[in-house]
Amino acid sequence: MESKRSKYIITGLTVFCVLLIGITSVTDSWLEPLRSAVGYVLIPIQSGVNKVGLAAFNGISDYSKLKDALDENQQLKDQIEVLVEDNNRLQEEQFELERLRQLYELDQEYLQYNKVGARVIAKDSGDWFQVFRVNKGSADGIRVNMNVISGGGLVGIVTDVGANYATVRAIIDDSSEVGAMAMQSGDGCMVAGDLKLYQQGRLRITDISKDSDIKDGDKIVTSNISSRFLPGILIGYAADISIDSNQLTKSGYLIPVAEFDSLQEVLIITDLKEDMTDEQTVEGEGAS
Repeated sequence: MESKRSKYIITGLTVFCVLLIGITSVTDSWLEPLRSAVGYVLIPIQSGVNKVGLAAFNGISDYSKLKDALDENQQLKDQIEVLVEDNNRLQEEQFELERLRQLYELDQEYLQYNKVGARVIAKDSGDWFQVFRVNKGSADGIRVNMNVISGGGLVGIVTDVGANYATVRAIIDDSSEVGAMAMQSGDGCMVAGDLKLYQQGRLRITDISKDSDIKDGDKIVTSNISSRFLPGILIGYAADISIDSNQLTKSGYLIPVAEFDSLQEVLIITDLKEDMTDEQTVEGEGAS
């Protein structure tokens, strides 16, 4: 009895398996065209989606790289600007140090005179510093007719004074005249301002005696007999000295040692020629 029941169970399971195999075979065969059609449609779509996704990913990646590059470029620009500013500042400090060194050397060259340093704060319109203003005035002991030096020699003379400023007329101004002489020979002359001529870097030398020994290259300094300028201050160098048409005098040109297109600091000599003259007169009267 048990033996027959087992046979029936085994037979039933066998038939069930065969049916499943048959159904699966039939179903796979029936679904195959549908699967092929769906795959034919979906595969290109999937490929396109993959390409779009890849392109989007690459675009996002490239944008991120570009943004990083732009940020880095901006940082480099900022660093360059800082370096340029530092370099300009260092150059300005170096130029200022060089100017101050020259002023110090000039101060040492004229130790016989008392001086006050001043900075140029304004000038008249035009290319040259023919009339300019400095930041020292009567509160600093500055007075009219005080001599001003810079750049190796004479620059001009104080013409107006306020409490905290002074106006200087340079020797290149058309209205300027300086009593001068040749350092080598002591022969006298006049140095006349001429703004038009100074465009060539020159001034005029006039009133030279025909028999004087002033020649090209001589140092021209302020004269002992000048009424306002202290003696012995270098003005410049003689050039192209020749006899005038009247055959009685000579004239020529002077190349000034100071540069009148970039004045920034000057020295004001606080000794006045008139005070020195008065002292000499008193001493002479005392001696007599």
